[in-house]
Amino acid sequence: MSEDTNFSIRLSKAAKEFNVGRETIVEFLTKKGFQVDPSPNTKLTSEMYALLVKEYQGEREVKNEAKKLGDLSYKGGSVSVDSAVQSLTNNFEEDDTDEVIIRSSTIGIQKKTEKPFVAAEPKPEPKPEPKAEPRKEEAPAPVVEAQPKEETPAPVVETAPEDDSPIKVVGKIDLDSLNTKMRPDKKSKEEKQREAKEKAEREKAEKAEKALAEQKAEREKAEREKAEELARQKAEAEKKAAEQAANEPKFIKTEVQKLEGPKILDKIELPEERKRSKQQPVASSDTAGDKKKKRKRIGGKPEGSSDAPADNKGQNKGKGPKAPAQNGDPNKKNAKRDKGRPQPKREEKVELSDEEISKQIKDTLARLSPLGKSKTSKHRREKRQQVAGNMMEEQMRQQEEQSILKVTEFVTANDLAVMMGVPVTKVIATCMGLGMPVSINQRLDAEALSVVASEFGYQVDFVSADVQEAIAETEEEDREEDLVPRAPVVTVMGHVDHGKTKLLDYIRNTNVVAGEAGGITQHIGAYEVTTESGKKITFLDTPGHEAFTAMRARGAKITDVAIIVIATDDNVMPQTVEAINHAQAAGVPIVFALNKIDKPTAQPDRIREQLAKMNILVESWGGKYQEQEIAAKIGLNVDQLLEKVLLEAEFLDLKANPNKLAKGTVIESALDKGRGYVAKILVQNGTLRIGDMVLAGTTYGKVKAMFNDHNQKIQSAGPSTPVLLLGLNGAPQPGDVFNVMTDEREVKDIANRREQLQREQTRRTNPHITLDEIGRRIAIGDFKELNIIVKADVDGSVEALADSLLKLSTEEVQVNVIHKSVGAISESDIMLASASNAVIVGFNVRPTVQARRLSEQEKIDIRIYSIIYTAIEEIKAAIEGMLAPEIEEVVTCNLEIRETFKISKVGTIAGCMVLDGKITRNTKIRIIRDGIVIYTGTLGSLKRYKDDVKEVAAGMDCGLNIENFNDIKVGDIIEGYTEKEIARKL
Repeated sequence: MSEDTNFSIRLSKAAKEFNVGRETIVEFLTKKGFQVDPSPNTKLTSEMYALLVKEYQGEREVKNEAKKLGDLSYKGGSVSVDSAVQSLTNNFEEDDTDEVIIRSSTIGIQKKTEKPFVAAEPKPEPKPEPKAEPRKEEAPAPVVEAQPKEETPAPVVETAPEDDSPIKVVGKIDLDSLNTKMRPDKKSKEEKQREAKEKAEREKAEKAEKALAEQKAEREKAEREKAEELARQKAEAEKKAAEQAANEPKFIKTEVQKLEGPKILDKIELPEERKRSKQQPVASSDTAGDKKKKRKRIGGKPEGSSDAPADNKGQNKGKGPKAPAQNGDPNKKNAKRDKGRPQPKREEKVELSDEEISKQIKDTLARLSPLGKSKTSKHRREKRQQVAGNMMEEQMRQQEEQSILKVTEFVTANDLAVMMGVPVTKVIATCMGLGMPVSINQRLDAEALSVVASEFGYQVDFVSADVQEAIAETEEEDREEDLVPRAPVVTVMGHVDHGKTKLLDYIRNTNVVAGEAGGITQHIGAYEVTTESGKKITFLDTPGHEAFTAMRARGAKITDVAIIVIATDDNVMPQTVEAINHAQAAGVPIVFALNKIDKPTAQPDRIREQLAKMNILVESWGGKYQEQEIAAKIGLNVDQLLEKVLLEAEFLDLKANPNKLAKGTVIESALDKGRGYVAKILVQNGTLRIGDMVLAGTTYGKVKAMFNDHNQKIQSAGPSTPVLLLGLNGAPQPGDVFNVMTDEREVKDIANRREQLQREQTRRTNPHITLDEIGRRIAIGDFKELNIIVKADVDGSVEALADSLLKLSTEEVQVNVIHKSVGAISESDIMLASASNAVIVGFNVRPTVQARRLSEQEKIDIRIYSIIYTAIEEIKAAIEGMLAPEIEEVVTCNLEIRETFKISKVGTIAGCMVLDGKITRNTKIRIIRDGIVIYTGTLGSLKRYKDDVKEVAAGMDCGLNIENFNDIKVGDIIEGYTEKEIARKL
């Protein structure tokens, strides 16, 4: 069969052709590496057919031979089996009978050769066989055999060998016998019963023989194992003896002959014994034997003794006198009963301890107690023991769990401190000691959580590991040939008002500063810039205010190169140091931009000196850090700064794979009134397209639209491209990693799982009041709480503002941020503030009309701010107003008592001279005698001459009496003072 490319055959046809099942062919081709559909109409290729021919050629030949069995070839013609048999019969009867040749598949006829006739011996009891007609499906029968009659022996037809050698007929076949049905005679009932009985006996004998053989085999096996065990023991004993002999010291032992006692050669029978034996009746041997058996010592005494049991005594009654002792006299047996007998050995008593005695008493009482009560008490005791064991296991498990913190990816420094029960300041101090500057609301990564928790003796268990693994499974490793160069991501950091945004404005030819409230950057920005050389750079502009620590930390984590802007007319400020620490912790190269050198007060060398004190040497001073003096306002040397940034980026060899699903980081998120939730993201790998399913933290959605930094709509975004994304169902948290996935159901499942973990984390980190906290508040006496709801335009500002407000807490006033989110102030915020007695702080947002109307009804205070430090200062002032003021005493005057007068119904009147100051009617006074305060109180009256006066100045005399005090004497000093409240400062 020709195997061309157009060849095809159905599976069902191939199965019929090779005489095998379809499942067999499918299984065979599957093993050979072909994927075959089990349908009957499946077409097979020429290669498959060739394999089938090679494997099942034998089955096909067998089928062909079976197919030919139905037709017999007679000199080129086809005849049926019946007609062939009839022709054979006629040929045998004629003189010129041809010879019959039976092959494996056909019966051929040729001229007969003379051969002697050989008759087959008849079978003694032939079994009846029905006439079998050949079928086309059956295998060919190489032998044609006829059933002979009982009285006439049938000739034998010899079969040819398998190599198709001719089969010759040596005798005639009685064809009449073919149609004769031969059946054996029916057996009688007795014969059948006899045969059944013989068969049963034969089976029984076989079973018995088999059982005996098994028993014999088991005995032989046991004997063989026993012999092997004895041989093994003997070998071990010999080995042990040989080892002992080898270990024993070699010296000649002293042979000591053991002395033996006297040997008894014979016994002498005394005549008295014989006489005594004649006088006493002799018991029979059986009785004597029974008595010997019964005369056993019980408890070390003979049966005939007085201490023997009563049963033994009763058995000896009426059986004649006992045999006397060897050394005793029969007449004196009762008097000397115990003298000639050996006394039994008494065991020494062992003293029992008190514990053993008490235990025996308890066991005895337990056995003597009623049966029902014993079972009940035992059941109760077991139940109590089981409950106690379970409680002990639960306590041990709780103690182990107390040292394990179950955290998620949403843990901040404050949440970690609450879970460990330590002040958040200690957690921040620990992070600072490890070289990680963090804020109170900054989220920590897995490594930082493990290190900080171990510092306080805790272990960390990340419950969201399965979610991260599910996302990691969908990511593919990048091949080297798929990677292409990408633009560097540069983050601009520094102190507030040092010129970071001005630098970017000059590079982008924009004026972002004019759009920021107060002239300071309060939002993180992402921009893409093309330089004069045609290379692209992605810039991240971070705020410089101290409240935006988390924004600077996020910018440092996703950047490739960091630009630290320092004003040369200022110093290295705290936020500059913080930005340097963030960049060093992220391990990114740093380029210093010394700004404002066009001012006359600029001192760049002073900045270099201050950096050198921080172990940071710039290149001009022989260090490794690049620096460039610039003037961002006029664009002086900005091009040289960009060249240095690109030089640092070239050393990094930045590459990414654009031909894969996008992955990146969320920079900022907000709620836009017309667009809904929008997120500012940075694509770090892959390409983001419209319609992709994006998963970012607990939020997800399809990309509806994308805008670049110039607010132009784009269709796709490659690596190192910042875009504004629309389509998410919520506002993701800044710093969340977003992934593009293909399965929408899997995205929703992961988002729901993350949201559940976040709720559990919030529940675990919700601080509950304890007895220690209640005691602390009672000790303070005047403890207050300030509940605040924070709303802002972007999530980064929410985090920064909440972080700054929580830092304002003191021992007497605790600040609680009960809710924070992005978007306008809504009615639900007003209702939450009304229920929790909170103040609403809005940053760059306004309340809706309905929310403002509801706030007026509920008397809710809403504070709106556009500059972050203004909000912090006003909340700080409010907290200071809630603090209890400090009381300070101010001495206003001193009076000396010159004379005293006693008036009935009035009391003692003191005539005084005002030494200094001025005394008024409401002045509080102290009576001082010999330098000791003996009374503190108030004035009862103040007069000058006969008139009541409000005040008396220094150098004038006056009369006064003291309320509820009359023990005044001449020479006492009256000190007047007032109490002044001084407001406390934070």
